Amino acid sequence: MIKNILSHLEEYKKYAILSPIFVVIEVIMDIALPYLMSLIIDRGITAKSKEDLYKIGLLLILSIVIAFASGMLSGYFATKASAGLSKNLRSSMFKNIQNFSFEDVDKFSTGSLVTRMTTDVQNVQSSFQASIRIAIRSPLMLIFSFIMSFKIHRNLAFNFLIVFPIILLGMYFIVSRAHPIFTSIFKTFDKLNTVVSENLSGIRVVKSFVKEDHEIQKFKKTSQSLFEKYVRVSKLMALANPIMQFSIYLITMLIAWFGAHFIVAGSLTTGELMSLITYAFQIQISLMILSVILVQIIISRNSAERISEVLDAKSSIQNPENPIMDVDNGSIEFKNVYFSYVNDEDKCALKNINLKINSGDNVGIIGSTGSSKTSLINLIPRLYDTTSGDVLVSGKNVKDYDLKTLRDSVSVVLQKNQLFTGTVIENLKWGNENATLDEVVEAAKIAQADSFINAENDGYNSTVERGGTNFSGGQRQRLCIARALLKKPQILILDDSTSALDNTTEQNLVNELNTHLPDMTRIIISQRVSSLINCDYIIVMDKGEVNGVGTHDELLKSNNIYNEIATTQMEGGDFDAQRR
Repeated sequence: MIKNILSHLEEYKKYAILSPIFVVIEVIMDIALPYLMSLIIDRGITAKSKEDLYKIGLLLILSIVIAFASGMLSGYFATKASAGLSKNLRSSMFKNIQNFSFEDVDKFSTGSLVTRMTTDVQNVQSSFQASIRIAIRSPLMLIFSFIMSFKIHRNLAFNFLIVFPIILLGMYFIVSRAHPIFTSIFKTFDKLNTVVSENLSGIRVVKSFVKEDHEIQKFKKTSQSLFEKYVRVSKLMALANPIMQFSIYLITMLIAWFGAHFIVAGSLTTGELMSLITYAFQIQISLMILSVILVQIIISRNSAERISEVLDAKSSIQNPENPIMDVDNGSIEFKNVYFSYVNDEDKCALKNINLKINSGDNVGIIGSTGSSKTSLINLIPRLYDTTSGDVLVSGKNVKDYDLKTLRDSVSVVLQKNQLFTGTVIENLKWGNENATLDEVVEAAKIAQADSFINAENDGYNSTVERGGTNFSGGQRQRLCIARALLKKPQILILDDSTSALDNTTEQNLVNELNTHLPDMTRIIISQRVSSLINCDYIIVMDKGEVNGVGTHDELLKSNNIYNEIATTQMEGGDFDAQRR
C-alpha cells in the first residue's frame, strides 16, 4: 500500500529527498545549541575567558542561522513534495475511475469516490508532509538528544530510558483501538456525501414532494452517527497527551533530583546541567510532536488503504490484447445472451436473448417498466458485459473490439440526459471535438435543436448551466441527440430520449434521420407506440425476454402485450402519429 502511494511522487521525488536532508542539518544544528551554551557558561562565563566567549558565541549564532535556513528549506520542499503527491494521486484516481464500468462505479458508490478523492487524499497529503519533515525531525531529536546526554553524563542520562516503556505501551493501546473506529468513520463519511449528493441533484423532487424535513432528518441521523464515532476516537486520542506529559514531568523531576546531587558531588558542572535540562526539553517536545504525528498517521492509514483500493481496482471491462480497430457496419446480433447485474445466473435481468438486427434497420423496442429494455441495449457498446452468450456488432464479438472504437461507432442517448456546465457548442462537441461549426449546425438541425439554439441571445455560444437546467426537458433531449449524431455513428440508440418531444417534433426528427442518415442502424426505445409505428420492426420485451418481433400491424394481431399497450394508448387519445 505505502509503495503504491509513494510511487505517485514521480517528478516530485527529488523534493521528498531534499526535505529530510535539510531536516537532518537542522536537527544537528539544534542539537549543537545546548552543548555550545554549556561551553559558554563553563568556559566563557565561569572561567571568565573572553576569547572562548566570543569564539563559542560566534559558533552559536552561525548554528542558529544554519538551523533557521535549513528549517525554511525543508518546509518548502516538504510542502512541494506533498502537494505534488496529492495532485498525482487525484489524477491517477480520476483517470482510473474514467475506465470503470457502470458495475465498478456502483460497487464503490459516487459518494465514496468523492470522499476518497478529496478528504482521503488531503489526509495522505498532510501525513506525508509531516512524515518527511516532522516525523523525521522528532525521532532524530530524540536520538541525538540521548546521545549528547550520555556524552555529558552517562549515569544521569540513563534516567531518560525509563519513559520509553510507558510511551510504547500507551501508544499501542491507542493505535490498536483507534484504527477500526477510523475505518467506520470514513464509511460514514461516504454515506454522508451520498446523502448530500442525492439531495442536491434531486432538489426539485425533494421540494415538489415537500420532503425537506425528511431529508433533514436523514442527514441529521448520518451526521449524528459521525459525531458519536468522532467523540469515541477523540477520547482515545486524548490519552496521548497525558501519557506524553506524564513522561515529560517524570524526566524533568529525575534530572532535577539527581542533577542536584551530582553537582554537589562535583561530577556535574552548572553548564552541563543546563544543557541536560535543555536536552530533556527537546526530548519532551519531540515526544509531544510524535503523539500528534501518530494521530495523523492513524487517520491517513485508513485513507491510504481507501485510495489504494481505487488505484488498484481493475475495470470489469477490459480491452482485448489485440483489439479490432474498425467497425465495418451497423449489424447487431444477440446469441443466447444471459445477463445479471450481480453475476448470478439465477438472477438474470436478460434471459435467452436471440436477435439479429441488420445494418441500416430502423428498430423499435417496447415493453413494460422493468422489462430490461435498457439492459439489452447497454450490452451493445459494452457498458456491461454479458453473463453468458455473445453480442456481435458487424459480425464480431463486442469483446474483441477496441473499446473506444466500439463506443465511437455506437452512440447512446440514455434516459437521463446529462449536459455539462459550459456553452451549447462545447456540449455538442463532446460528440466530436474536431467538428466544424457547419457539422455542429447540421447535427443540431437533424435533431430539431437549431431553431431554439438560435433563439438564445448568444446562439451556439449560449451558456449551459449545471445539468442543463436552463433548458426544458425536450430541449435537453434534442441537444443530447445532436451531440450523439456528431460522432457519426453506425449505430444510434435512443433510450426513451424522445419522451419529452411532441409528436410533430418527433416525426420531423425521424424524417431528418431517414433523409440524412439512411444507412445508420437506429434503435428506438419508447413506451409510446406512436414513436415506433414507422419502424421496420418492433421488439417486444417482457420480464427480460423477447416476447415478440414484428411490424406494428403484425404485432397488433399476434402479440397480446403489444396489442394491449397499443389499444390503451389509442383509447387514451395518445395514438395520433402519422404513418410513413
